Amino acid sequence: MQPVRKRTHLRRSGAELEQMAMKWLRFSLLTLGVFSLCCATAGYKRVFEEYTQALYQRYPDIRIEGENYLPMPLYRHVASFLSMFKLVVIGLIIVGKDPFALFGMQAPGIWEWGQGNKVYACMMVFFLSNMIENQLMSTGAFEITFNDVPVWSKLESGHLPSMQQLVQILDNEMKMNVHMNTRAHHS
Repeated sequence: MQPVRKRTHLRRSGAELEQMAMKWLRFSLLTLGVFSLCCATAGYKRVFEEYTQALYQRYPDIRIEGENYLPMPLYRHVASFLSMFKLVVIGLIIVGKDPFALFGMQAPGIWEWGQGNKVYACMMVFFLSNMIENQLMSTGAFEITFNDVPVWSKLESGHLPSMQQLVQILDNEMKMNVHMNTRAHHS
């Protein structure tokens, strides 16, 4: 005769749930998608680093990854073309070759000025094209996902979350996931 097994439902205390949450958290992934291109968006890189440091203090076992949020392919291709075109123009200014003569056109006044002021012209081409490239590559994105689930989007909300908002979002997500995991174990 086999003994009859009773099915018992375990009730977990708050400390046990928190311990389960921390175990679950060890396998969790928080991704802060941050576009950090040179000087134009150095502020987002700094924000990402501050948030990472604060989150590591609160959740020491969490894994945080930062990555660039790429702009539309058209903008990337235009920025790439502009980068190459900039180098060609700077090379032509330095060598002194008039590209307009190849097309049977008279050189505009700005080209004549550039030939007389090569250093200033090269700097102007370089900085002006870099400004346009940075603008094309800048998305303004600060997207946050937790276990591949989007939890915040600066593109949709129009602003960055405060640290308090981010911690509250993560706490809610973890509680929901712990609740879902405990329900799955009881079934």
